[in-house]
Amino acid sequence: IQTTNLVVSKQDGSQEDFSRNKLINGLTKACAKRPITMFEIEEVVDQIENELMKTASTEITSSDLGELVMEKLKVLDRVAYIRWASVYKDFQDVESFREVVSDLLDS
Repeated sequence: IQTTNLVVSKQDGSQEDFSRNKLINGLTKACAKRPITMFEIEEVVDQIENELMKTASTEITSSDLGELVMEKLKVLDRVAYIRWASVYKDFQDVESFREVVSDLLDS
């Protein structure tokens, strides 16, 4: 499949076409003021797109896509990982934040 045909299913039941630019924008925000180049961000998106193309599915859930991004950010930059997780997991309290940081430290 081509990623242009990939559909992202959101938690509210809506669907939208996968957008490389939207993913780059989200990663750019998570990586703001970090020692990460735009090349590295685009490389992460390339890796994610390649993984998605290897699957036989034309659909991915937003939560699965978010987890893929978290896997890549965990290796690239821990602060960006926490930033992404805070939005993706919609932290509502300090305990949620603590759980993600604890998971990061354990790995």
